[in-house]
Amino acid sequence: MQNVLGDKRAIAILLGPALLIYSLVMLVPVLWSLGYTVFEGNAIVGFHFVGLDNFARLLGDSEVHSALLFTLKYAVVITVGQVLLGYALALLYVFALKRASGIVRTLVFFPVVMPTVAVALLFQQLFSIAPTEGLVNSVVSGFGGVPVDWFGDGGSAFVVIAIMDIWRSMGFYGVLLYAGLIDIPEDVLESARLDGASGWGLLRHIVVPLSAPVLISSIIFSINGTLKVFDSVLALTNGGPGTSTSPLTISMFDNSFTYGNYGYGSTIAMLLTVICLIVTVFIFRGTARGAKKGAA
Repeated sequence: MQNVLGDKRAIAILLGPALLIYSLVMLVPVLWSLGYTVFEGNAIVGFHFVGLDNFARLLGDSEVHSALLFTLKYAVVITVGQVLLGYALALLYVFALKRASGIVRTLVFFPVVMPTVAVALLFQQLFSIAPTEGLVNSVVSGFGGVPVDWFGDGGSAFVVIAIMDIWRSMGFYGVLLYAGLIDIPEDVLESARLDGASGWGLLRHIVVPLSAPVLISSIIFSINGTLKVFDSVLALTNGGPGTSTSPLTISMFDNSFTYGNYGYGSTIAMLLTVICLIVTVFIFRGTARGAKKGAA
């Protein structure tokens, strides 16, 4: 094995096909999209060179600014909800349910495998106000309250989106973080308990630090996924009312395929790519700095 890993020709033969496929599937489309940013038009009417006009338009586009703010708000709220509830579920699986957690994990994970459109239709019915009241408004009316038009206002529509996406994905993060928690050596936990650690102290000083790698991976995975949200918002609110729940991905899609401007749509996509890279690098640098301080 050492001889194989030390042979550059063997490495090229083993990794070459995978790198070629990755380049064709991932890197080439990214570079192609980057090239579109200096053009205007589409495949039907043709393209013409506009230089940096798309970037200048991006800086002054109020709809894109609104979509950017919604995307960042969505990413922060949903990431916090997904990871915190997922971690709470993982702790429940490991320290409370233990071997009996299999059925609960399966039930909580079930929404993850449901089609996005089916989940969106379910929540539309739950929060509907007309032609019939959904379950939520029926409960509100039952307690003497006034039914709410949840999808008639950007703020309340965001609440429904947040509830739906957190509920739908927390089972996935519960299983992901559960895999990290079960790797914590039992003898380390037992030693901490013998030293008097329990409850919050055990969680804060032993469990969280030892599960930090998978926790950081979950945060990065979640933040990148939420920044690129598309299907769930499209299926539930279609970006409405108006454009109040429209993220950058829907703005990109509309400009590219509804309005037929591939160049400007690619510019919005490039903005989203840069944001994802900046956030990922920021998290990595922050965790690396924290690890150095901890070692010191």
